[in-house]
Amino acid sequence: MARIKIDLPDTLLFSATVAVRITDINYGNHVGNDAIVKFIHEARAQFLALYKFTELNVAGTALIMSSLIIDFKKESFFGDQLIVKLFAGNLSKVSFDFFYSIHATRNGQEVLIANAQTSMVSYDYSAGKVIAITTGLQKLLLL
Repeated sequence: MARIKIDLPDTLLFSATVAVRITDINYGNHVGNDAIVKFIHEARAQFLALYKFTELNVAGTALIMSSLIIDFKKESFFGDQLIVKLFAGNLSKVSFDFFYSIHATRNGQEVLIANAQTSMVSYDYSAGKVIAITTGLQKLLLL
């Protein structure tokens, strides 16, 4: 199987700092894959909260994650302060992708821990169906 490569968009939307907790460490004594999912979710939630939104209400629509890809690069450890950089791209009528680049700072250098990509679908929970992305959401994503 070919290794997945995630190409990050050029425009950075947001950066979040997330601390690696002891509960994020797995039996290999490094951050588990489940914790990486939590870190990107936290960054996405912080970005939306900055504009007074949640995933249930983003400029008139809700968001549902339809896929997730993680490309692991290096290990992360207890005590790391991770910087999660958030980007957006691949806009369609009803969906777009969030991209994430996760870094730790070690010895004054940024070390790439992982890149990730989540496909997000615009959704109306009251109608129970996928809907078109609103103009407000497009503006938020700078797309």
